[in-house]
Amino acid sequence: MAVKSKKNQSKETPLMKQFNAIKVKHPDALLLFRVGDFYETFGQDAVKAASVLGIVLTKRHNGSAGEVELAGFPHHSLNTYLPKLVRSGLRVAVCDQLEDPKLTKTIVKRGVTELVTPGVVFSEDVLEQKENNFLAAVHFDKNQCGVAFLDVSTGEMLISEGSTDELDRLMQQFKPSEVVYQKQKRAVFHDLFADSFYTYALEDWAFGEEFAKESLNKQFGTSSLKGFGVEDMPDGLKAAGAAFEYLSVTQNNGLKHIKSINRIDPEQYVWLDRFTVRNLELLHSQNENAGTLISVLDRCKSPMGSRLLRRWVIWPSKDLKEIVGRHECVRAFLDDEGLSDLIKEHLSELGDMERLVSKIAVGKVNPREVNYLGSALTALGEIRSNLESKGSKALKSTASGLDPCSELRKIIAQQLNPDAPNALNKGEVIRSGVNKELDELRFLRKEGKQYLLDMQIRETERTGITSLKVAYNNVFGYYIEVRNSHKDKVPEEWIRKQTLVNAERYITDELKEYESKILSAEERIERLEAELFTKLIGSIEPYIDQIQKNARIAARIDCLLSFAHIAGQYNYTQAQMNDGLAIDIQAGRHPVIERRLPIGEDYVANDVFLDNEVQQILMITGPNMAGKSALLRQTALIVLMAQTGSFVPAAHASIGLVDKIFTRVGASDNISEGESTFMVEMNETASIMNNITDRSLILLDEIGRGTSTYDGVSIAWSIAEFLHENGKARPKTLFATHYHELNDMKDKFPRIVNFNVSVKEIDNQIVFVRKLKPGGSAHSFGIHVAKMAGMPISIVRRANDLMKKLESKHQQGQVSQAAEEEGDYQLSFFQLDDPVLENIKDELTKIDIDNLTPVEALMKLNEIKKLVGGK
Repeated sequence: MAVKSKKNQSKETPLMKQFNAIKVKHPDALLLFRVGDFYETFGQDAVKAASVLGIVLTKRHNGSAGEVELAGFPHHSLNTYLPKLVRSGLRVAVCDQLEDPKLTKTIVKRGVTELVTPGVVFSEDVLEQKENNFLAAVHFDKNQCGVAFLDVSTGEMLISEGSTDELDRLMQQFKPSEVVYQKQKRAVFHDLFADSFYTYALEDWAFGEEFAKESLNKQFGTSSLKGFGVEDMPDGLKAAGAAFEYLSVTQNNGLKHIKSINRIDPEQYVWLDRFTVRNLELLHSQNENAGTLISVLDRCKSPMGSRLLRRWVIWPSKDLKEIVGRHECVRAFLDDEGLSDLIKEHLSELGDMERLVSKIAVGKVNPREVNYLGSALTALGEIRSNLESKGSKALKSTASGLDPCSELRKIIAQQLNPDAPNALNKGEVIRSGVNKELDELRFLRKEGKQYLLDMQIRETERTGITSLKVAYNNVFGYYIEVRNSHKDKVPEEWIRKQTLVNAERYITDELKEYESKILSAEERIERLEAELFTKLIGSIEPYIDQIQKNARIAARIDCLLSFAHIAGQYNYTQAQMNDGLAIDIQAGRHPVIERRLPIGEDYVANDVFLDNEVQQILMITGPNMAGKSALLRQTALIVLMAQTGSFVPAAHASIGLVDKIFTRVGASDNISEGESTFMVEMNETASIMNNITDRSLILLDEIGRGTSTYDGVSIAWSIAEFLHENGKARPKTLFATHYHELNDMKDKFPRIVNFNVSVKEIDNQIVFVRKLKPGGSAHSFGIHVAKMAGMPISIVRRANDLMKKLESKHQQGQVSQAAEEEGDYQLSFFQLDDPVLENIKDELTKIDIDNLTPVEALMKLNEIKKLVGGK
């Protein structure tokens, strides 16, 4: 809301001149301007703030320049209102008073102390506890792009580079809260992501290679980045450098907790493209009130455990040793319920240690939170002690890296009051005995209360004023209050300071002298406590590395304990993992659907066997609602769960490592971008066909249904044939289809096997058995499903009639051929399945041409005309 003309500027109030000068430096941020006990917003900022926060929009005088919009809230409500502004997608500049108003006779000096954006935030009120809050930086090069993901709240930084498809996949997995990119690549970014992310454009120089290396080496205190194993990722490093430049722009420079940079190595994890993450509903569901896999798996006791579990779910491991190690830990927790309960209790005491240490590094921690850190370290000591003394070999190995930082715990316990408040200025932060001067000042303050009481008693006896009261307020300081009925007894040396309705307030020389002493003690106490607390924070900083390591290990233990918890509760079994190519699941269940069944109803379990030699492709037919899609999904989820380290919902599972899981499940129109269901389906399927390997698992559900029947059958057939015959790889495939013609493929392709999800037909009604059986299905039972869905009975009857006619014609051969054999060319158009034409045919066959008069013929023709909508 900067004022444009010098003429207007000269007419403004000093406060508005100062506001405008600061606003010019942050034109794209909403400026919260501290004025006394309030944060105020002005001009268009006020209009936005009032709308987002639901606060009153008013106006204030701005000298002779007129009026300006105004909206504000009390400064102590910042933690309530700031999260709302940031969640709405606004950048917020917090402008504070940088000096005590009492110490200046001119306008108070102010400056921006914090610039908060959706991707750069430390406040717990803004952050989601169980999710990372990533800032992404994207660098576009000629042939590929680089990306960096940085969570300033935890200190984690990851980089990668590759094609735009790979970038898209990572962006969908990480879901960054904010993205920065090259200003001159705005169109490229928009073509890829439209308005999917909150963004900020940086100048191209921020993405320079030398600038990136200099920034990163400075941040990590290194002379080379070789130690991080990322030197061969120039585009990723450029993106990382830009991320740190953005932190500088947002005035976040003291980020001592960001100590390393890690590469995202696709070779370590199962490939899940964005369609698969969406289709399997791993983290989110597009359907309201639907369950997700993470909602079933997450029983973590700490926020950092929940965040790590989300990472494991979208990045299942391909490392057999790592997977088996996780399974062994889960088994150990399952076998020792007492130990599990003990560790759960201590994990609950950790809080969010990962984010807490980050706040310490950037100086945004309060005294109470430091006490939480001390308690967390104590709980860590208990976790390590119990796992080392009672745990299995696998659990002992996991806990071996924990270090409860005994010396640091001692420092915190010795220096910090165990009941320390949230804010430094609330007092009683530092323990007694830590600083001699602080103890003396506190004694003076404590004795001062007794001094005032003694003074009140003494003056009451001296003057005879029984209602005399010594008190204090922020405006007048200390004073003596006397009711009007005793005014005549007030000594002459008392100085009247304030007149009330029923009383007078006075000051004395003695009281003013005492006030000066006490207030200076209060100020000195506050200053000393701040100095000592800052020193305490400094003593914690050398432990940041170890605390971060502790948090990572504790998160891992938390995830494994969560797996054990659900395995015991839901009757999961340990998968037998191997490096073969077969998947053998016996009595498998869908982990999410079974949790949402009505009480008393059991999930119908199914067996699935896939390998590369005998049953590479399962061609599964069956009616809608029979459970084909659930069967496909549960197979993928069981494999995925096993490779995250979880036990699985099955009686038995033997799983050869899978490297990629692809899905094409369900309709997913993208109409807003001009893409039909069929186009989206073909895009997703093309991505699958271009990336298959022998270890891939593919789920295809109703491929080709978005186009005409003949096109659909042809496409589905050719896709199945390609998966079988391509010569490059034999990916294990579950192929659900309505096209019964595909059942014929088993006769030509030896590794295609027909299965059906069976139903029972009783009294012309169908019952869904939901059991997978060998052999193809001859019917789709679509009309039965329509009837169950409440379709009007007239439509159901008509559909049955048409189906019988079509089946009859299909059995007799092509319709045109049948008509030719009968020589009935003239009526061939009645064989079209149109109810109106059928009615016309009925009317014509009823006519007795031999006895029809010309007038009656005209009348009949008019009736037929009305049938086709004529007038």
